[in-house]
Formats: sequence, structure tokens, C-alpha cells
Amino acid sequence: MRRFSTAVAAAVALGAGLSSVPAHAGQGIGDRGLRHCTAGTCHFDVPPGTYDVRVTLGGTEASSTAISGETRRTLLPETPAPAGERVTRSFTVNVRTPEGEPTGPEGTPGLDLRIGGSAPALAGIRVTRAPHTRQILLIGDSTVCDQPGDPYSGWGQQLPQYLRRGVSVANYADSGESTVSYLGNPRLWATVRPLIRPGDLVLVQLAHNDKTTDEATYRANLETLVAGVREQGGQPVLVTPIVRRWFSPDGTLNNGTALLVNGLGVDHPAVVRAVAAARDVPLIDLTAKTKALVESLGVAGSKALYLTDEARDNTHTSVRGATAYAGLVRDELVTRHLVPKGTVRVG
Repeated sequence: MRRFSTAVAAAVALGAGLSSVPAHAGQGIGDRGLRHCTAGTCHFDVPPGTYDVRVTLGGTEASSTAISGETRRTLLPETPAPAGERVTRSFTVNVRTPEGEPTGPEGTPGLDLRIGGSAPALAGIRVTRAPHTRQILLIGDSTVCDQPGDPYSGWGQQLPQYLRRGVSVANYADSGESTVSYLGNPRLWATVRPLIRPGDLVLVQLAHNDKTTDEATYRANLETLVAGVREQGGQPVLVTPIVRRWFSPDGTLNNGTALLVNGLGVDHPAVVRAVAAARDVPLIDLTAKTKALVESLGVAGSKALYLTDEARDNTHTSVRGATAYAGLVRDELVTRHLVPKGTVRVG
């Protein structure tokens, strides 16, 4: 990972003059130094760490801009700006190696931000180091992780867009992992645990791949994760798994496949709930929340949340589904007072 030069170690301030960002970016603004941005991507030579990003959006015409970064993380939802007006937004981003999944490729050094939206207009951008930002670390599987390619998306990949400056998401979820493999792989739990700082939230959603894990082992593994987070001074939050889109004939998801009951009869959501109660751990019952949403949309309407049509996949979510599920997590974080309300983006 390349390092800041001493001249820009404290901050990188950029502005307009970006003709290669599509649709009106920087029109009429003058030279504010968007020299690090080409072809709709802004690149910053920064080492791993946490950074605050402040963007100014808008141009001479009405615009609507969204920002993603690193491995397809949505960092700022589509944000409109009226013609001739400027809108300022801030968010905090985690930069790490590997860039996405912990067992995946290293990715591109530094911080890459991609300017998108239906009519993007970037007028200015400023990046500063944020060493004291609170982290939300995610431990999970492929339904949570930073998926590397379309059409897949994990809910953890979409969660950053719901958070303002001051809270970062560090997504250490990894495809194919169970509680057994996450604890056993030195690139996972042994690497993530030392990164937990006092006051950090650590959300744990592992169940989809515990297909052959017996109940006692599954429970013990969850308890090990909870204890390890607390020993580091972090706050564990147990998250029940998202449902599989597997309808029963009566139009409900009331079956073992949908509700994550494995071949040994282990009811994963029930065990997570029991461990949360026994160990006094905050619980986000994402199984119940996603079940209610999928059933409300019905057999046809819920297809868009998953990759039913694209890949005959009723386990993994589309960007739309991951965004909806990340919104459910956001709501629970606020309801349970796990993050200050002022750090959450509600619209």
C-alpha cells in the first residue's frame, strides 16, 4: 500500500474541473483540484485506515449523484441537487487489505471512489484521516460480505450508505464460512479479533454454512465469538440469518429450508436467540424481519430481492435485496440504541 507524501499527509482536498466524470460534473465551478479523478473514479494514495470523505455535489443543471467505493460498497445513496445549487454530504470509509473478502484478492492499493447515479455531478471532494471513528465490524458469510461482482451483493456491502460521518463499516464477512471455519481460519477470526477496539460494534451473522454443525458446537462457537469480542472491549451483536426465499404451498416461509434449520435439525435462528438471551447480547432478529418482508411481497414480488431470475438462487441477494436488508439492520441499530441516531442516514 502506497503512503501519503508528507505534503498531503493531513488531508487531500479536491474540487471541480473533472470533465471525465459523466453528466455535468463540475460545470461552472472552476478549478478546485479534482485532479485525482478520471473516468468517474477518484483515487487517493492512502494507507489502510479509516477516512472521512466530504463531497460537494451539484452543477449548472439538476443532478443526482451516488458514490460507491472499494469492492462495490455503496457509500452514499443517490442524492439530488437542484440546478445551480450545491449539496454537501459526508461519510466515513474503511480502507484495508484485502479490500473486500478477507480470503479474497488484495484489490487496488489506496482508496477508490466511484461517482455514479442517474445524473452525477461532483463539485468537490475532501478526504481526511479519521483515527478515532467508531467501527461496525461485520462477521458473516456470503449473504453479508462485499461481493466482488454483479449481480450479487451482501447486506454488509450496502450498510455504509445508511451511515454518516463518524461511523465506519469494516466488513470481514467471507463467502462460504460457517462458525467452525470462521474460527478455524487464521485469516478470519484470528486476524479480525485484534482489530476490535473498545466501543466498537461487532455484528455476527453466521448460519447458512453450518449445515453439518451440531447444536452444541454451534452454540459454543457463537459463545466463543461473543467472549472474544468482549475481551477486546467491543460490543457483540448477534444477528439471526436472512431467510432463504423458499415458499411453502400456503405462501409462507414456514419451513426448515427458508428458516435455516440444518440437516441435523438445528434451528439456527433459535440458537442465536437463545445465546443472545443467555449472554445478555443485543439481538437483531434479521430472520424475522426478512421473513416478514419476503412474505409481504409474495412469491412473485420477492424475486427481485434475490437472484431467482438471474441465477436460480434463492439464498443470495441482489443489490435491491441487500439494500433493503441493510435498511432493516440500520433500523435495528437505531431502535436498540446501538448507534447514535445522528450518525444514521434515514433517507
